[in-house]
Formats: sequence, structure tokens, C-alpha cells
Amino acid sequence: MPRLTPLPRDAFDFAAARHLLVRAGFGGTPGMVQGLLSKGLDGAVDWLVDFEGESATGPDRIVQADTFDPRIKMQLTAADYEAYRKAREAGDEEAIAAFRRKQEQQERDDRGSMRSFEQWWLSRMIETPRPLEEKLTLFWHGHFAASYTTVENSWHMFRQNQFFRKHAAGNFGDLLHGIIEDPAMLRFLDNNRNRKGSPNENLAREIMELFSLGEPELLGRKRSPYRESDIKEGARALTGYTYRDNDFFFNEDQHDNGLKRILGRSGRWNGHDFVDMLLAHQSCSEFIAWKIYRAFVNDVPETPPRDDVRKVVVQLGKTLKGHKYNLKKTLGELFRSEHFYAAANRAAHIKSPIELVVGTVRDLGVPVRNVDTLRTAAARLGQRLGHPPSVKGWDGGRAWINTSTMFLRQNTAVWMLTGRDAGGHPWPNDTTPFDPMPLVEQLERQGEIDPDEATVYLQRLLLACPVDDARSQAIRQVFTLANDRVNADSLTAALCVLTALPEYQLS
Repeated sequence: MPRLTPLPRDAFDFAAARHLLVRAGFGGTPGMVQGLLSKGLDGAVDWLVDFEGESATGPDRIVQADTFDPRIKMQLTAADYEAYRKAREAGDEEAIAAFRRKQEQQERDDRGSMRSFEQWWLSRMIETPRPLEEKLTLFWHGHFAASYTTVENSWHMFRQNQFFRKHAAGNFGDLLHGIIEDPAMLRFLDNNRNRKGSPNENLAREIMELFSLGEPELLGRKRSPYRESDIKEGARALTGYTYRDNDFFFNEDQHDNGLKRILGRSGRWNGHDFVDMLLAHQSCSEFIAWKIYRAFVNDVPETPPRDDVRKVVVQLGKTLKGHKYNLKKTLGELFRSEHFYAAANRAAHIKSPIELVVGTVRDLGVPVRNVDTLRTAAARLGQRLGHPPSVKGWDGGRAWINTSTMFLRQNTAVWMLTGRDAGGHPWPNDTTPFDPMPLVEQLERQGEIDPDEATVYLQRLLLACPVDDARSQAIRQVFTLANDRVNADSLTAALCVLTALPEYQLS
């Protein structure tokens, strides 16, 4: 089986450890990076990918069923719907209006539950001792993208999130098999309407085009690995795959058990047979390798990618297939590889809004202040958890950055550091202080910190690439204006300058 050339053990330095912690997680303080470095390359990678050994509790805000489960807050019952039907038949406007008020209240309650879920997940990413678990859960949420806007059921979205977390670094085959039984996805792609004699092609199309085999132009293929007829036959295989209440339900009466021809094979295939054929196809492992590469190695704006990048992706696809789609082993090999740490792949990933806000907390140790404000900030920057813009998920890469979002990113960082907006106005009900001094405590000599040393150190600690002299001097100038004193105020001001740099948006 082809292997990715390992990084020499003595090349795993502080910068490499930071690169690993940012890409395979959301970054961390200097102490966290140093702790990862002390483990050595193999120990560091093992600690990240074998996250089951770490505490599973995550943040204190453990999910309670009564927070998200709509069955507990359910106001409308089968009897209510029956009464509504009779009221419509009888033209009872008062009863109809009462039913609709109850329905609207239930919808408001569920939207509130969805916001609570978003806050919980964001808190989990910030506080988790298992960063790769949450990074992968976010990755799968963007890959198997379903939006609450269509699903309109917070419990189904939460259950899908837990499914992604359970299989985050497990086996991709389990994820692909599981997604065709996931109520949120079945609703999102209308497979609950996929019936014998009247097939709905949405899930079959997206499972081939976006979830497993990919669009041909992404990897420079000369032709598509599947045909329109494969999609139509795949839809027949998925007939009867639906849900009842909160659980998957296979409606055998609505399943088309006739002969089907998919990817050159004929049989009375069902949905799981269909998935097995997709997993066996060579294009599947290559496409998933490509998605992993873009998420963890390099955004690679070129489509199709350069020949050297394509060769690495093909090699990674063979590694994934050779490990029988075991994600933990594949990621472990990638994170140990020389290619992962290559200079061309550093500062080659634009932080998503979630990576930006979570990473700023984890890197700098700033107080969370208000998790709902962070949630709202990420949404305004283009990434609201549980609400991907389409079944394609978020485009990522350069799509994250424009004039408007860059300004909002800078303002968000200022608020996180100071509790004030860009105009210097304090945020309502937020008096949480931030002490940045632990970031530079190792630089202290006889009770003082050299401003030149602090300027260089902050860039090394928080930026994935060097900046030009003018930008470096802009940081240094902050200390000059503070009479060359590095204290809490001047350091916070320097961090405001640093986080406003374009280079801070890269990891």
C-alpha cells in the first residue's frame, strides 16, 4: 500500500506542533503547543487521533434531552391534528385559529431549541479536550450538509450531530451507510417522498455527486464515474427509506424490489447495496481523500488541482482504500507525513468563521464573554452551525473573504479581546476582563519583557507565516506608544493590531 513519506522526527519543532494543533483542532495556547511538542511526532498524532482516551464530558453544558427533544415540548398531538381536520371541514374559524396559534408557538419553541443546540456545540468546540473529534464533526457537517431551514426539527439536527461525532474518526463506510437512515438527511433531501413507482432522485443524486464519487471536474477526470441512469436506479434502491417520528423506518410496502442496474451491476438492490457499490468504486476513496486534503492540508483553489497535488490526493485515496476506509489510520498517516508540514501547505488554509472565533479563544485564552454573540458573529461571517447554505455545504477557502467579511472579522476579534466594539464602546452587560500576560510570561526577565522580543514572539505564536517589516513595525509601534512597556493594556492593543492583519486569517 502506498505511504505518505513520514516527517523526520527531529523536524517536529514548535512551529510544526502548532501547525498540527491548528489543523487537526482549533489551535491552543503556548502551553498547549509545548505540551504537544513534548510528546514527539508520534505521540502528538496518537493523542489527537486516539481521542477516545480523553475525557468524553467536554464542556459543563452537557446536553439534556429536555433542551432539544421536541417530543418533550410538543404541544400538538395526533388528537389536535384530527380536531383541526374536523374544524376545517366544519368551517370552525375559532378552532382553526387556536390550532394555528399552538402550531406557531411550537415552531418558535423549536427554533429556540435550535439556537440552544448551536450554542452548545460552539461551547463544546471551544472547551473540548478532544479537538480533532469536534473538528471532524464540523467537517462531516459540511460534507453531509443538511440545514435546519428545511429540516425544521432541532432534535433531528442534534441527533445527526451526535451521529457525526460518534463516527468522526471511525469508518467512512459507516457514515455513508448511516446517512441514508438519518431522519434529518431523509427530510432534507425528500427521501421520505421516495416511493415505489414514483422515485425521488434527490438523495441518490447527492449521495453520488457530493457524498461519495464527486463531480468529475474536481479531480480532472475526463468523464463522470456514474451516469444519469445510475442515479435513477439508485433512487429506486432507496425507495421506502423514510422515518417515523424521530427514527428511521424502512417502509417495505413502498420499496421497489425489482431488478436494477447500478454501476454496471444488476440485482434487486436496496439502499445499503447501493452504498456498498459506491464504496467499492475507485472514485470514492479518491474523492473523500480530496475533501480531507482540502480541509486539513491546503484549500487548493485550482480545479482541477496541480499535477503534484493530484498525485498526493491519489496516494491518500489509496491509503484510505487500503485501510478499508478507516479514517483514524488514514488521518494518522497524513498528520505524520512530510507533505502535511511542507512550507507550501502552511498559511495555505483560510480560517472558516467557526475556526476563527473558536481558534481565537483557544489560542489567546480570551474569555468567551457571550457564546450567543460568538454564534451570531460566525453566522454574519457566513457560517451558521446547522444552517449550511445548500447540500454542497460551505464553499470555504477564498469564498470566506471579501471586503465586508474582513471588516467584520477584525471587529469580532477586537470585541473578543476587549469587550468593546470597533468604536471603543463597551458591550452591554460584559465586564469580563482579559489578562493576556500568560501568553508572554516565558519572556519575562527581572520583572520586565523586552518589546522587540514580544513583537517577534507574538508573530511566531499566532501567525502561520511571516509578515513584512511594515506590519511587524505596526505591532511594535503599540509598545513604543506605551513607553516600551509590555503590560496587559499594551499587549491587548498589540493583539488587536495583530488579529487585524490578513495573515491572521490564515492557518
